[in-house]
Amino acid sequence: MNEIEHKLVSVTYQLLIEKDGGDAIVEEMTKEKPFQFISGFDTTLEDFEKQLLTYKKGDLFDFIVSKDKAYGDYEEGRVVYLDKSIFSINNHFDHEHIYKGAVVPLQNEDGNHFLGHVLDITDDKVKMDLNHPLAGKDLNFRGEVLELRDATDEEVTGFINQMEHHCGCGCEDCEDGCGSHDHDDAGCGHCGCGHHH
Repeated sequence: MNEIEHKLVSVTYQLLIEKDGGDAIVEEMTKEKPFQFISGFDTTLEDFEKQLLTYKKGDLFDFIVSKDKAYGDYEEGRVVYLDKSIFSINNHFDHEHIYKGAVVPLQNEDGNHFLGHVLDITDDKVKMDLNHPLAGKDLNFRGEVLELRDATDEEVTGFINQMEHHCGCGCEDCEDGCGSHDHDDAGCGHCGCGHHH
């Protein structure tokens, strides 16, 4: 049986997408709050991880993860109309969390967690976009490798425990929209809080 080689990876980066004819930063991880993970656990985009593992500590990087290897094409069929009753608590619609522009955690009948973007609310329906916020986009990562080395057994164990109690990507609280990340309305793009990559 082949042992998976687990690497501790810590990086700063800006995540850019093409928007309105230029580059827009949708997520940024700094030296004060770097993005850190251990490879081999499918907690990041596969192509993102593969490319980072070709670098070493101190290297600068600038690479693109194509939409086909990121979140795929934007699909109009993933825009759905859900009954408002789904979002009711004690027969009262949850106006506090469900409003136009909100990104809300959802769960399907198989227990899979994902995010939905509220596009509109009518008298009896909630129009929800179930596409990933970065669907249809090529992702340009630019940053620096702060650490890249073999992970210790203790670090691997700690990371596994973290995945069981959080959302795998190191976010502190999925329902708060990945508060540890700095991003605009595109949401927690790379982390994709709650998504399995």
